[in-house]
Amino acid sequence: MGTILLRRSGERGHADHGWLDSWHTFSFADYHDPRWMGFRSLRVINDDVIQPGMGFGLHPHRDMEILTYILRGQLEHRDSMGNRRVIGAGDVQYMAAGTGIRHSEMNPSSDQAVHLLQIWIVPERRGLEPRYAERSMATAPGGRLHLVASHTGREDSLAIHQDVDLWFGRLEAGDQAAHRLAPGRHAWLHVAEGSIRLGAERLGAGDAAAVTGPEGLEIVALEPAQVLLFDLA
Repeated sequence: MGTILLRRSGERGHADHGWLDSWHTFSFADYHDPRWMGFRSLRVINDDVIQPGMGFGLHPHRDMEILTYILRGQLEHRDSMGNRRVIGAGDVQYMAAGTGIRHSEMNPSSDQAVHLLQIWIVPERRGLEPRYAERSMATAPGGRLHLVASHTGREDSLAIHQDVDLWFGRLEAGDQAAHRLAPGRHAWLHVAEGSIRLGAERLGAGDAAAVTGPEGLEIVALEPAQVLLFDLA
């Protein structure tokens, strides 16, 4: 394998607010590390656990592509575009904040925490019209990668305002999944849960790897795992 840079789970930024336990892959809020300001257009991956009945009250965003993936539990979403949704495990939610939106994210359960990944991608330009969409991966067949989001919305993926393909895989132990990076492309592989092998490297939950192409990525699940693979310009 060519150039690979590892980002280990335990080296991430961490904030425990009681109601929210959050791990930051890249610099965020009070966590700042000039070595980890993002990767290409990928700016934020926050690994959040929100306690029952708690969450983020109404707050603003602008000029950012925001994707939320639910690992366990449910999240109640409300926004200034008029959307009110409860999303659950396996659901991917997308918002283009564009010229500005306000939204809240609350755990509606009285007894179950919600575990999610919140992902921010810098859009191709500022001042875009806000929009909302979602897609469920809960019943997506395991053992391979599925295209969740892309610049063009091909293959029924969520269309986003950046040259990024987001692939999702749910793998059982022994499953193998491959992805080919084209010349000039870059990959960020995030292990959401479980453990995998990428080349000679073992990656566990919360670990990530940056890869520069052209390169073939071979992912082997060492135990049941969920992975997100970003193919970036």
